[in-house]
Amino acid sequence: MTARPACFIALTGLLAVPAVAHAALAQPWDWLLTPLSGAGEHHIASRTAWHARLMVLGWGVLLPLGALGARFFKILPGQDWPRQLDNKTWWHAHRALQYAGVWAMTVGLGLAWGLGSGHGSAARVHAWLGWSLCAAGWLQIASGLLRGSKGGPTDVRLRGDHYDMTRRRIGFERLHKSLGWLAIVLAVVNIVLGLVIADAPRWMAVVLAGWWSGFGIAFIGLQRQGRCIDTYQAIWGPGRSHPGHRQAPIGWGVRRY
Repeated sequence: MTARPACFIALTGLLAVPAVAHAALAQPWDWLLTPLSGAGEHHIASRTAWHARLMVLGWGVLLPLGALGARFFKILPGQDWPRQLDNKTWWHAHRALQYAGVWAMTVGLGLAWGLGSGHGSAARVHAWLGWSLCAAGWLQIASGLLRGSKGGPTDVRLRGDHYDMTRRRIGFERLHKSLGWLAIVLAVVNIVLGLVIADAPRWMAVVLAGWWSGFGIAFIGLQRQGRCIDTYQAIWGPGRSHPGHRQAPIGWGVRRY
């Protein structure tokens, strides 16, 4: 074969690469863009779409991240604990994420107001769960505001609901922790219901499945590392002179030294 035909064949092959690549990628890309039901097109009202986006942002991203930070980062990696106590980074992050998540949830609820619960049992369950989750979100904010005083060596007053672990503080911790994580689990269920009801494109389900899988892997990894430290010890240290050590840690999988 002479040089000229060989160059022509090589050039033709290079020009064909984009077409071959497009053909190879077209089928999976089309599959991702197809609605969950397999319908040819996906239609949804703008108001409903923004309701879904804000609810996923609030309950699918911000609130779970806030809960993850509060559970596993009361003592930061590299922090010289117990010499360095009461690092408030986790608290500021938790509060900011929870407020932002509840704000997104509330605006999303406002967008859904008046749309009705739709037809079918799935739509009714979605609406009922949605209202319940909104109530839980607002209750979490209210319980945080009513959690009582802090007290202890890092506060201006030694006596306090948290330092003394009063009934008020114990009740708050039991409610806040259990309700928070239960709500996140139910939110995942409700988001899946929302995807099905809206007949969302498959790529949305794939992205959310990847996000929740990553979240679950991170949760398990941090739990196995013993990162879930008792809040009381993270703030005041392991010294047995502190009155809160007479009370067992509240919550499952909580580590105490």
